[in-house]
Amino acid sequence: MYLEDDFLANAAAFVVAFLIAGAFTIVFKVIYQAITPYKESQLIREGNSAAAIVLGGALLGYVLPLASALANTATLLEFCAWAALAGVIQIVTFTVIRITVMKDVAERVKRGEIAAALYLLSISLAVGVLNAACMTA
Repeated sequence: MYLEDDFLANAAAFVVAFLIAGAFTIVFKVIYQAITPYKESQLIREGNSAAAIVLGGALLGYVLPLASALANTATLLEFCAWAALAGVIQIVTFTVIRITVMKDVAERVKRGEIAAALYLLSISLAVGVLNAACMTA
């Protein structure tokens, strides 16, 4: 009986954590797509691989710290705070890159330039890994 109760409690905690993390991921995706100077969904539907790579990289760069926060936080409120911060960091990173290093990012992604997409993916992943590592302290 004890094992069943323990499993049910853990399963319920899993479901809650998964749903909340999923909701944060969806919110991040919507906000990220709103701040980018191009329409990822439309470009992806048209077969633009660069847009898919950039968006995929941003999502992975965001979900990495989410996973770390899930593994390292004690409360749901603490997780929510880290999740929000991780989203802000990814969005600020994209904005800084767009303003400083790659001012023509919109045109390059619209043209389907894989090199630009891989560069942005790499930055998103690097920031996500660093962000996740910082959440373990």
